[in-house]
This record gives sequence, C-alpha cells and structure tokens, in this order.
Amino acid sequence: MARPLLAIAFWLAVWQGASLVVGSRVLLVGPWEVAVRLTQLVPTLDFWAAVWRTFGRITLGFLLAAVVGVLLADLSAASRWTQALVAPLVATIRSTPVVSFIILVLIWADPSRLATIVSFLMTVPIIHATVYSGILARDRSLLEMASVFRVSGWRRLLAIDVPGVLPFFGAGCRTGVGLAWKSGIAAEVIGLPTGTIGERLYQGRVFLETADVFAWTAVVVLVAFAFERLVLWLLSLLERRLAA
Repeated sequence: MARPLLAIAFWLAVWQGASLVVGSRVLLVGPWEVAVRLTQLVPTLDFWAAVWRTFGRITLGFLLAAVVGVLLADLSAASRWTQALVAPLVATIRSTPVVSFIILVLIWADPSRLATIVSFLMTVPIIHATVYSGILARDRSLLEMASVFRVSGWRRLLAIDVPGVLPFFGAGCRTGVGLAWKSGIAAEVIGLPTGTIGERLYQGRVFLETADVFAWTAVVVLVAFAFERLVLWLLSLLERRLAA
C-alpha cells in the first residue's frame, strides 16, 4: 500500500515543481490549486448535476454497448454468415475517428444524446471482439460432455458458457469503460450539451480557467475509475456465485 502512495506523492511533487518552473496559472496550475478548486466545486448543486448528467448518459451508452456487443458476438459465433456481415461493420466502427462520429451524430441527433451514442459506438467493437474470442475459447471437452449427457441449454449456459466467457467479457469491460468515458467526454466538449462535464471543461478552456480544466479532468478520472471498479466487482461477484 505504501508503494502506490509514494508513487502518487512523487508525481504530485513533479507536477507541483513543473507548475513552479512554468510560473503561469494559465499554462499550468499545481495540484494544490486544483485541490482548492475542487473543494469549491464539490459542495455546489451545479457540480453534482453536471456529474450526474454525464455519468448517466455515458453509463447508458456503455450498458447498451455491453448488451449489443454480447448479442452480436453470440450471433457471430453461431453463424459464419452473421460473422461475415458483422465483421466489416465492427471494423469500420473501430477504425473511424471519434470526431467523425461526433460530427455525424450532431447532424442526426440532439446534443443531449451525443455522449450516449458516441460512447455506445466506441465500446461495441471492444465488447464484441472480446466476447467472440471467449465463445471460441470455451472448453470443447465440456461442450461435448454436455451434448452427450443432453444437458439443457439453460444449465449449459450457466455451467459452461457464462463461466468460460466471463473473463473475456471482464477484459472487454475494463477497456470499454475507459474508452466510453474518453469518447463520451470528447463528445460533450464538442457538442456542448447544457449542464455537463464536457461543457464545464470547454468553459474552463474559453475563460482560461486552467484550474477548472484540471479539476473537472480529475473528476472524470475518479468517476470513470470508480465506475470501472464497480463493474469489475459486479462481474467478480457473478463469477463467485456461478462457481458456488
């Protein structure tokens, strides 16, 4: 426990030293100024409203991507024709720059839905690829045994399929959460939906409030990290219950 804390303290000291060398609050503020600004933001209702709006929209996009990604992976594994149809679509989404999706979605949809749609699009390929790999990597001997003993589809799902695929799904979620938040915040900064973290970041940049930019960035990192921990904890809980 001491080693991570010492590492964090080291980089905070480097950050503080860099801010002193630069000597400009516009170019680079130190961690102390960011902490002070956070203490001013956190007690306000506007802060929590912005966090909640952004959290709800990005979380919705991630959850939809998880559901759709799993379904697409299952259909792709069950049929080569489906895989042939889905593969170019997934590859296109994975290769398209985030900003292109943001601009296109702004043409087609309301800015308030932008973070949800963009985070969904960016996360679906990750979930699809990891779950598809997990389905193909299932233990063939267990599948053959289940077929020989005519194990029902539901029991096989709970005893073989889900435990075999769950680690792959967890890896996809670990990557997907970070990608969902990065793309979702980028979408908000460009689309500027009212009362969101992205709007606050943009305002900090426009008014040269660098402390605000760093403070809201720290909020994004902390909330995304907490959400990732929650998702992985729920998956580990599910894995333990299936193994019981």
